[in-house]
Amino acid sequence: MFLYLLLPQLVFSNSSVLQESLSPLTIFAAVSNMSVDWVGYGYAALVASGGVMGYVKAGSVPSLAAGLLFGGLAGFGAYQTSNDPNNVWVSLATSGALTGIMGKRFYGSRKFMPAGLMAGASFLMVGKLGLALLQKPQES
Repeated sequence: MFLYLLLPQLVFSNSSVLQESLSPLTIFAAVSNMSVDWVGYGYAALVASGGVMGYVKAGSVPSLAAGLLFGGLAGFGAYQTSNDPNNVWVSLATSGALTGIMGKRFYGSRKFMPAGLMAGASFLMVGKLGLALLQKPQES
């Protein structure tokens, strides 16, 4: 599902990436150079909707509060990354914290939903942001 979200953005924003090669590093490098952080906004929506679903299905107020808090932080981080691609610290801290928290819950319960899904999505987000930090600055 992650690639279904990325592929249209890659085709419309930077078609030269698809002509060169389709290696995973090239795809993530192109995603981290987008002007609007669509992946970050999608991640924020996933986190917030997960909290809402936890409240609707189980009546869990802590799930709702944590989902909206972390979803809001992830959305704010995506906004900051959209304005300045080098400003990834809020997104990195949010996704890193969720990777640890939900990874521990997944390790304890061995249930994919919701802990495994959120740990996996958060881990991918940490990887995307880590690659953005490791890239050299663009020279004019």
